[in-house]
Amino acid sequence: MDGPRQTSFQGKPIADIAASLGLTAADIIPYGDTKAKVRLDVLKRNPQRGKLILVSAITPTPAGEGKTTTTIGLGQALAHLGKSVCLALREPSMGPCMGMKGGATGGGLSQLIPAEEINLHFTGDFHAITSANNLLSAMLDNRIYHDNSMNIDPRRITWRRVMDMNDRALRNIILGLGGALQGVPREGGFDITAASEIMAILCLAESYEDLKARLDRILVAFTHGGEPVTAGQLHATGAMTALLKDALLPNLAQTCEGVPAFIHGGPFANIAHGCNSVLATKMALSLSDWAITEAGFGFDLGAEKFFDIKCQSAGLDTAAVVLVATCRALKMHGGAELAELKELSNLNLQALEKGFDNLDKHVENIAKFGEKPIVCLNRFSGDRDEEIDLVREHCETRLQVPFAVSNIFAEGGKGGLGLARTVMEHAEKVSSPFHPLYDWNDEVKSKIETIAREMYGATKIIYNKKAERDLKSIEKLGYGKLPVCIAKTPTSLTDDPKIYGRPENFPVTVREILIAAGAGFLIPITGDIMRMPGLPKTPQAENINIVDGKIRGIK
Repeated sequence: MDGPRQTSFQGKPIADIAASLGLTAADIIPYGDTKAKVRLDVLKRNPQRGKLILVSAITPTPAGEGKTTTTIGLGQALAHLGKSVCLALREPSMGPCMGMKGGATGGGLSQLIPAEEINLHFTGDFHAITSANNLLSAMLDNRIYHDNSMNIDPRRITWRRVMDMNDRALRNIILGLGGALQGVPREGGFDITAASEIMAILCLAESYEDLKARLDRILVAFTHGGEPVTAGQLHATGAMTALLKDALLPNLAQTCEGVPAFIHGGPFANIAHGCNSVLATKMALSLSDWAITEAGFGFDLGAEKFFDIKCQSAGLDTAAVVLVATCRALKMHGGAELAELKELSNLNLQALEKGFDNLDKHVENIAKFGEKPIVCLNRFSGDRDEEIDLVREHCETRLQVPFAVSNIFAEGGKGGLGLARTVMEHAEKVSSPFHPLYDWNDEVKSKIETIAREMYGATKIIYNKKAERDLKSIEKLGYGKLPVCIAKTPTSLTDDPKIYGRPENFPVTVREILIAAGAGFLIPITGDIMRMPGLPKTPQAENINIVDGKIRGIK
């Protein structure tokens, strides 16, 4: 799949893409010729009819294994087979685009268009979420500044500001300096917009009424007496909803082969729930026979949250799960050196075979939800036939799961026809209702420990003093029945990003547990995970420019 990102695709007029889904001009709000918002009334007229396909992955290398590219290529392959298909994907955050990973619109002959616009400002959803988040921050600090009639304790403010950029310098800051007219000094900080609870709320809300109710419940601070303070008590909900009015509407774009794609919401799976919006997913299910979505990072992160949070909350279920693997990731997990990703293209059958342990763990994890995955090997140009044959034999003989090789980066939909046929056969003959990993009514510790044990393979959970205090507060406030959304490194099954493969007998450390009352889940923070990433030594932003009126340099 490796090679330069192709950006010369023109695409069809967005009105034609909408018409292919049965939408009229009155159903969409065009943003230029290539993208549009879709009105929520569409869901009232069109009952869900499609089969939902989830694409996940094994534990990835730092550059990712082409999960989005595979999702796009699979959709294009189904279209080649004459099927009615629609994608439901996340919006990229600008932080990683300017950092190390680059864009998140696929690549080669399996990408979304207009790629540069989607990777940067798109329809302004991230800006709206940022503005709504920071309006709440401003109104909270304003209430303290004027009379603090609510008796808010500045030391116990839990709500943080956000921005859609990797900026480690803003993780922890002092606010309100400069004298009595500048506010009340206190500690604060920034998270990245993808980690904002408002991003999660937007992705889980199913109507404007649901959106307002969730915004009302956001917990922002505590009083000096220990009572919770919410966005509703600050009378911030109405203005926040107004800022999010258009952002709640799913965005319609297309792939480079003209397959319709809803691209809406962009939470990260390592620090949030990692799934696109419920509204976009349900629109794809209502307007096509095959709806294909993805969950961020490995199955242990985004896909676990997809099932235990998104599917449980929205009443969704999958017809099939595709697990993306690559030879380079398997070799990394088998002990091959990771000084540079290109070194993983060297022939190393011993490392490849040893790396099967990580693949096996993810296949086992999927089975715990009652699903049997299709393993898709995303082929890179340097992969050897003997490597692919070894992976195929392992999947079909030892794991006894369906296996397919895709070459969708180089060939587009044609390179995914085998995968598409395998998915269709599996979805129509093998699919069964999923069952969640845990019961929301379980104790909080039990839910955390179930995920860590079953998904990661941990044998012990260590709770720091802050986490223990958080647990007591959660029970006292009545939030103990919420599901959990664990924040953890995506590059390891453990909470240590440098441990690859399938480790055993390891602990997971929970530093603190955040309450996302509006989104409707708890966020245990493990290891050294940060909700505001930093830029690498040489960020991708150094390579981005305008050449002849076109944006260049987004990988």
